[in-house]
Amino acid sequence: MARYVLEMAFKNETRRLEVRPEHRRHLQRLLDEGRLITAGPWADDTGALHIYEVADEAELREILKADPYTAVDAYEIASLREWTPILP
Repeated sequence: MARYVLEMAFKNETRRLEVRPEHRRHLQRLLDEGRLITAGPWADDTGALHIYEVADEAELREILKADPYTAVDAYEIASLREWTPILP
């Protein structure tokens, strides 16, 4: 398994807010499955940070395709990097 850090920059605010409840349910499912470590928006709500634990980047890309935010073009990927934490 590998950990990935995703930083997203929000856009299309109206559409994003319309699907936010669905997006959060999607994240909860991923957390319950053990594929999401943590997620949350920046304090100014201009974007968010997610940390995933998945087999590889291809799996993460599939997760992002299924995210309701993707369907409404609610974000851009500001950064997506594999991460090697040294502490839990």
